[in-house]
Amino acid sequence: MSLDPTLMLADPIEQFRLWFADAQATGMEEPEAMILATADAEGQPSSRVVLLKDVTADGFSFYTNYESDKGRALAENPRVALNFFWPKTDRQVRIRGIAEKVAAETSDAYFRTRPRMSQIGAWTSPQSRTIPDRAFLLKTYAEQEARFAGSEVPRPPHWGGYLVRPAALEFWQRGEGRLHDRFLYRKSPEGHWQRERLAP
Repeated sequence: MSLDPTLMLADPIEQFRLWFADAQATGMEEPEAMILATADAEGQPSSRVVLLKDVTADGFSFYTNYESDKGRALAENPRVALNFFWPKTDRQVRIRGIAEKVAAETSDAYFRTRPRMSQIGAWTSPQSRTIPDRAFLLKTYAEQEARFAGSEVPRPPHWGGYLVRPAALEFWQRGEGRLHDRFLYRKSPEGHWQRERLAP
């Protein structure tokens, strides 16, 4: 099925919302899963799957440990790429932009919605650091569970959200004979979105 450019919205974030809703409607597992690619100060790239938690007119949000590998890379180099692939709709969205920490109040509000076990887990894991064994993790979890017994679990200062402000979004739809449709939206210096078709 070819992609009709006349049906593509002028605002790529609104276009993303439509495609995301289509992916959700298929019943596929975790359509919010996205690959986050970072590069450290030396240019060494790294990628991993994280979950999209919010999409607004400003961009795309996810949450993590600020002291993890990805958090340290983002502190050194905030330029990132995101990639969504939805095989049930034969679509992919690639995003390039700049990541910045969200306000502490925003992270606090989201943290309160997380399951209690996940809240305690955020205090437990020294993410990306070497640990001796799983027993260490379980012991630390039990200690944190006892620490917060009978009380609300506050957000750790080393845990919170990032907002990726997009500079470019590419929408890809599979085509027969590998004649895929690709449309790239780029933000102009004046802040307007400009769209162009790319060869597959």
